[in-house]
Amino acid sequence: MASSRVLSGAALIAGVVAALWWLAPIYLLGVALVVVLLAFREYADLAARAGVSVSRPAAGMASALACVAVAIPGLPVEAALAGTTLGLATVSLAAAMSKTSANAPDATGAALQTAAISAFAPLYIGVPLGLLAATRWTLGREATLLLILTVAISDTFQYYSGRLFGRHLLAPVVSPKKTIEGAVGGLAGAMISMAVIGHWWLPHMGLPARIALGFAVAAVGIVGDLFESLLKRSVGMKDASAIIPGHGGVLDRIDALLFAAPVYYVFVRYSF
Repeated sequence: MASSRVLSGAALIAGVVAALWWLAPIYLLGVALVVVLLAFREYADLAARAGVSVSRPAAGMASALACVAVAIPGLPVEAALAGTTLGLATVSLAAAMSKTSANAPDATGAALQTAAISAFAPLYIGVPLGLLAATRWTLGREATLLLILTVAISDTFQYYSGRLFGRHLLAPVVSPKKTIEGAVGGLAGAMISMAVIGHWWLPHMGLPARIALGFAVAAVGIVGDLFESLLKRSVGMKDASAIIPGHGGVLDRIDALLFAAPVYYVFVRYSF
């Protein structure tokens, strides 16, 4: 188990670095779309465990469309998101009507729940991964790799700080093993990463700003981790899937990045 975790982790890191460094932005967007669809499948499985039937083709396409809309500079994001909302509403209505006509009078009872969970998928999965691709497109490969390295370093610092010094639980109801000491270690690791590596990869940004950015990326990453844990715990699941040996599912690997990518993109793109 440990060997498979190490091997799959090493292969994953090597693949991510290679894709970021050598692929053109348009091809990297293709990789992001694959990740979107894999993550959405796990999200839909979580919804199914909660008893909510999500239209997988419609919500999956909406998530992919949201990713493309925010990733490519110059595309009409507003039109894409408005079309996504209208499309999902139409699908939810059609599904409810078909079930009602098939002698299922209670089919409309879960309409709001189904529509909300379907509409949340593009916002939770599609937009953040689209902004990650947009970071590569507009800010360059170094800035994108810095984000991913910072999230990974923060996660590593959280794990080992929690194991060595963890005494006080951070959110016991959601994640029984995550500690305040681990979170502090993760914040410190992210700030060090941004301060040191960012000296070369974000040279236009001053040291205080890089430290603040590292803190923000780690903080929202921790929230993202806890949020995904909350989703899994609500349906009694430990991992979103077993697609990555020793690491769980795609959502388990990108949970922090889904929250960190938008903050990083806005901070770097528009503040400096």
